[in-house]
Amino acid sequence: MLYYVPIGIQGEIMILKTRVFTLCVRNYKNLSELARAMDISVSQVYRVLEGKRNINRKFIIGAMKAFPGYKFDDLFYFVPEAPVGHKSAIQRPKETAGRQSISLGKG
Repeated sequence: MLYYVPIGIQGEIMILKTRVFTLCVRNYKNLSELARAMDISVSQVYRVLEGKRNINRKFIIGAMKAFPGYKFDDLFYFVPEAPVGHKSAIQRPKETAGRQSISLGKG
């Protein structure tokens, strides 16, 4: 099976991210209810949330079912993949008043 890999402006590979979990808070009581609406397992939803699993076709189709009033661009977005050994802007710690906070990059 072939997957389209979007290439960024400077030729970098792009990674698909989701806003489903932000929208979930407004529309579903918990991840189990979201998974049921997406017609996928709770464990798959949780693994995507934790970054342990990539977003795949089944997840995308499920998200479109669970959020019928939203377009693909409302639910998903792309970020550049960090080169091996480098962190992307999303993965880099942010300095705030002498403390470090890390952006999890979940949309």
